[in-house]
Amino acid sequence: MGWGAVTIGTLFLIVQIAGDLILPGITSDIINNGVAKNDIPYIWNSGVKMLLVSLIGLIGAGVNVYFASTQAQKIGNKIRSDLFRKISFMSNYEFEQFGEASLITRTTNDVIQIQNVIVMILRMMLMSPIMLVGAGFMAYQKQPELTAVFLVSLPLLAIFVGIIMFFAVPLFKSLQKKIDRINLVFREGLTGVRVIRAFNQDQFEQDRFADANHDYMKTGIKVFTITSFMFPVMTLIMSGTNIGIVWYGAHLIADQTMQVGNLVAFMTYATQILMSFMMLSMVFVSIPRASASAVRINDVLSAKNSVEDLSNVDKLPTMSKTELEYDNVSFRYPGAERLSIDDASFAAKAGDTVAIIGGTGSGKTTLISMLPRLFDPGKGQVKLDGVDIKKISQYDLHEQISFAQQKAVLFKGTVRENMKFGNEKATDEEIWHALEVAQSTEFIDRKAAGLDTPVEQNGDNFSGGQKQRLAIARALVKKAKVYIFDDSFSALDFKTDANLRKALREDPEMKNSIVIIVAQRIATVADANLILVLEGGKIVGQGTHAELKESNQTYQEIIDSQIKEGDQANG
Repeated sequence: MGWGAVTIGTLFLIVQIAGDLILPGITSDIINNGVAKNDIPYIWNSGVKMLLVSLIGLIGAGVNVYFASTQAQKIGNKIRSDLFRKISFMSNYEFEQFGEASLITRTTNDVIQIQNVIVMILRMMLMSPIMLVGAGFMAYQKQPELTAVFLVSLPLLAIFVGIIMFFAVPLFKSLQKKIDRINLVFREGLTGVRVIRAFNQDQFEQDRFADANHDYMKTGIKVFTITSFMFPVMTLIMSGTNIGIVWYGAHLIADQTMQVGNLVAFMTYATQILMSFMMLSMVFVSIPRASASAVRINDVLSAKNSVEDLSNVDKLPTMSKTELEYDNVSFRYPGAERLSIDDASFAAKAGDTVAIIGGTGSGKTTLISMLPRLFDPGKGQVKLDGVDIKKISQYDLHEQISFAQQKAVLFKGTVRENMKFGNEKATDEEIWHALEVAQSTEFIDRKAAGLDTPVEQNGDNFSGGQKQRLAIARALVKKAKVYIFDDSFSALDFKTDANLRKALREDPEMKNSIVIIVAQRIATVADANLILVLEGGKIVGQGTHAELKESNQTYQEIIDSQIKEGDQANG
């Protein structure tokens, strides 16, 4: 928060309040000295003075609103930026702990709640106590006896606001969690719309969303019904206060101890006092909701990342050939009963293709996820060029690794923009080369739109296989020491799969890098220099296709399960 801007805003707020407090006094003088004495020049002079004071107050209010709004927006901008940066660097464990829907709510709705309260603080919370004290002092100056009316009205207001807060605050806190639920169901409905239609579960999803929406609606109706009582009750108390002032003031006027103008001014000050109290009450009702949002935001910002850089990081040594080693690596997911990776060891060097195969849940993705430090091993070391990757900054490590995941994620824009996501300095020729290796030139035509071919959100204008090939091409555009393809060939037909692997083997740029392929099909891994066979988180076999085919039972079982026309391993 810019304290200079806040100070300026506060000074202009004081100017506004001063104008509001001066105006009833001028009105009183017009009635007492102008109207009562039929002094027209005095009325005109006082009227001009009233216009000037009103104009100054209006300027003060405008400047204060401007600074309050800009500061709230700047704070919201900073919080959103901090949240986005924090979420971007979260490890997979922290990301899954919060959930996508909740993180979206915290970055949007929760930030808005804080922005709204900041505006209230810089406007109402500063204005109300100053106005309350100032109007009370001015009212006492006008007629001390009448201030006794406030001894009844103000305690009544305080009791009523206390009751409102007691019931409303817990409901405001629960509203934020219910927004999380709506976002979760809505997001799942959008991302899984094809699955929902395929299984004819449209009504089920509509009912699920209706339940979440209805739950939020019930809580919202309850909390806003409670808070809505504030305005009519406060209006009732204010009206009762004015009646008391008029009744008591009329007796004072009848006794000639008070002038009519003073009664009018006193009623204005009474309204200012009660309105100030009401605004302060609104702030106190809103603050708990913003407080709940602030706690939720702080939970994200203060979350300790399970994958962090060391205080002293090493630089990767300049080596003629890249080396990768897993040295007795073990990993267990938090809360899991057994190890997901159990004492895994293997080594590879530049020019090698390492293939990883195994059944579902055998730990293939977990094993390779430790290389870019999406997870850190609980035991053992992962070394790149002889250096433990924990001793390398994550930025430097990620510069050396290119990753293509099974779920191809493309961004709205063009093919060129998506390719440059892998390497922003890539030339068009380098991009075309990567597209050729990834077998993507059959649907990205040089003679048509070429690299300017549009890409819709999530690549929805491409098929599953086309998206996978574009994701592979994006990974190839990046110049890296290690290329990881995590089941990235699963949507490809056998011919395209074979052509792509052949192009990878023959690509001269791959000779100085290590290629890691995670796959389900024997045909995809058969040409690898080193095949790792995983079962239950353990490497139960490693070697070439010929070696494993002869000696490894698990590998033989995988081969037997895939022996059918069109899915023969090489020999």
